[in-house]
Amino acid sequence: MALKVVHAHFGKDGGAERFFVNLVNSLHEHGVEQKFIIRPNRSWRGDIEQCGEIIENHYRRVSLSAVLLEIRFRRLLREFKPNAIMSWMPRASRLMQKFDGAVKIARMGDFPRHLKHFGNCDILVGNVPGIGRRCRELGWEKPVQIISNFPRKTSGNKIARSSLSTPDGALLVTAAGRFVPRKGFDVVVRAVARLDNAHLWLIGEGQEAENLMQLAKQAGAQSRIHFVGWQDDPSPYVAASDIFCMPSRHEPLGNVILEAWNVGVPVVSARSEGPSWFMRDGDNGLMVAIDDVDGFARAFERLQGDEALRKRIVQGGRETLAGQFSKESITRQYMKLFSGEIENHGI
Repeated sequence: MALKVVHAHFGKDGGAERFFVNLVNSLHEHGVEQKFIIRPNRSWRGDIEQCGEIIENHYRRVSLSAVLLEIRFRRLLREFKPNAIMSWMPRASRLMQKFDGAVKIARMGDFPRHLKHFGNCDILVGNVPGIGRRCRELGWEKPVQIISNFPRKTSGNKIARSSLSTPDGALLVTAAGRFVPRKGFDVVVRAVARLDNAHLWLIGEGQEAENLMQLAKQAGAQSRIHFVGWQDDPSPYVAASDIFCMPSRHEPLGNVILEAWNVGVPVVSARSEGPSWFMRDGDNGLMVAIDDVDGFARAFERLQGDEALRKRIVQGGRETLAGQFSKESITRQYMKLFSGEIENHGI
């Protein structure tokens, strides 16, 4: 009999949402029956339509639509009889119902500030060990499991550099994500601005866009800092680059690093939480102190001038992907969890 899972996901657009799409499609390939509750008008809705029924609702705390969703959700559970109910992040966990016969899971994509929304959950899943430890520090006594992410399959295509006014001989750095302060894109803008022959493709959008554009202008690098906009699949842009940079001041995992490794591009990362767990300086990437503009500039120059180092880091990234972030292994871990095989991992 096929496993049945209901997912509640009220996230927006970003790396966490890309992994959600990756996982539910892999579960679909493995015969898992799924249903989804998501926010309306998600850019990735079409990527999961083939995987099961979709219910759309913003699930705002005080609204008639939230009350109606809770009633519909209870009916869905009675009729579908899932093996597991999985919430993605705190808002979705408020929807969690006490329902016999289903393991109730909250997937934690970031370090929680509190656990008040997770009372009806049986298990918390973090994608790095530090999230599990934070849950224990906050008083969680039920099982915690660590299951990480895997990157999507890529087309192998590359965007032509000429399409973004970037010379073939230039050092091309890419960075991707939401333009918010914690992502540290101001750091990579400043670092690239210090290198005369370097160009930067910033892939994303967000509240800091105008500030970043102004910073590029102030640094005298306006012609070399290119704003690509949000891309549902950034891999063709990353694949065209010489270096991928992840400058985040806070980063629970760093799914974009996995995607860069997946297209064979060396990574320079800040020593934020997630990368510090799975990256090894000089082996599968170069690591720089958070906010160290000079350190990032030196790392870019070092990779540019050392072909053997580039090759070693690319190979190290591929080996880490295969050994720690494989699609098959991570999908099977979730399927075991949905079947009720709950482990505690000593956290």
